[in-house]
Amino acid sequence: MKRCGWAKTPEEIKYHDQHWCRLHHDDHTLFEMLILEGLQAGLSWRLILERWDGLQDALDHFDYQLIAEYDDSKKAELLVHPAMIKNRRKIDAIITNAKAFMEVQKEFGSFDTYIWQFCNHQPIINQWKTLEEVPAFTPLSKEISKDLKKRGFKFVGETIIYSYMQSIGMVNDHLIDCPCFKECQQ
Repeated sequence: MKRCGWAKTPEEIKYHDQHWCRLHHDDHTLFEMLILEGLQAGLSWRLILERWDGLQDALDHFDYQLIAEYDDSKKAELLVHPAMIKNRRKIDAIITNAKAFMEVQKEFGSFDTYIWQFCNHQPIINQWKTLEEVPAFTPLSKEISKDLKKRGFKFVGETIIYSYMQSIGMVNDHLIDCPCFKECQQ
């Protein structure tokens, strides 16, 4: 199968084939991917994929209600968890983002309703022929980033948010000759 060129390792191939640019609308997955993308800042996505199972264990399977209640003891526990990214600012951001996520849910009924409104609840289907054409960010990712920051979210810069948009299927950036390009439109 001719995949997008960035998918090389078994973890990347699995993520590419089963998750990337596929539509996700449940709030749990939307939160999980937001946290994973924030953890990835300054690191390789490969590292996050390799640690994903361990991160689920460390972060109570991304249960944002539990995470919002994390205290200093839990933060200390996370700093020594083998799968965790050992960055205090990122750990604090996870907790902050869980609280902000629930505030968005209160305001909009669900995070899904909030985030998908930015693209009129329809995925953006790009027509890239090469990886070099795929942008690192777009005007829309800048807009979403700005709004999330206004709502108190952390580690949600325009590049992180563009990756997030790909991870939840808001954007289909599979190359046009990749078999997943058409699959992700269904």
